[in-house]
Amino acid sequence: MLPALAALLAATPMASATFHSAVTPLSAAERHAMTPSVWHTGCPVGLDDLRRVTVTHRGFDGHDHTGAVIVQKDVAADVAGIMRTLYTTGVPIRRMRPIQAYGGDDFKSIEADNTSAFNCRKATGSSRWSNHAYGRAIDINPIENPWVEPGGVVYHTASRPYVSRPRRPGVAVEGGALVTAFERAGWGWGGTWSGTKDYQHFSADGR
Repeated sequence: MLPALAALLAATPMASATFHSAVTPLSAAERHAMTPSVWHTGCPVGLDDLRRVTVTHRGFDGHDHTGAVIVQKDVAADVAGIMRTLYTTGVPIRRMRPIQAYGGDDFKSIEADNTSAFNCRKATGSSRWSNHAYGRAIDINPIENPWVEPGGVVYHTASRPYVSRPRRPGVAVEGGALVTAFERAGWGWGGTWSGTKDYQHFSADGR
């Protein structure tokens, strides 16, 4: 092999072709870490109803990484399957850490461009429970896929270049691999909502 070609290949991230997933009950340590910042008495689901879904995902650096989300047990298999599709179609995910890593603070999780799922909180601007409080919604790459209010208002500076929805890696667009993976599993996308768009948001019932 020519030295220049060898150097180029060595410097280019190469993703492996191996996807792994595991669905497991929450450990005692994880339950402790989630309480009370992410889960507390009065939440619409109990800790026994939640599962940790650990998966291989592509990173924006081109390498494979291991991440996890916490979801309701009845959608855990769906989520593992969707993540497999995202991996095989090359959709990158910045990071996947259960939101207790950010003290249950959705704003901090978004600032870290963290993909997350369960969080016992109310829907934004509402008094009703969010689908995240049921473990039936996932926010994917929230910087690249922001919450956008009419007039292009976003609340995270790094999201401003994505208001126009450029077709870039990890960006959710109609007909793109990210949106299609969820649609084929029967999940809805916040990018189709009228008025305010929640491009990061995918949920089992479309809300």
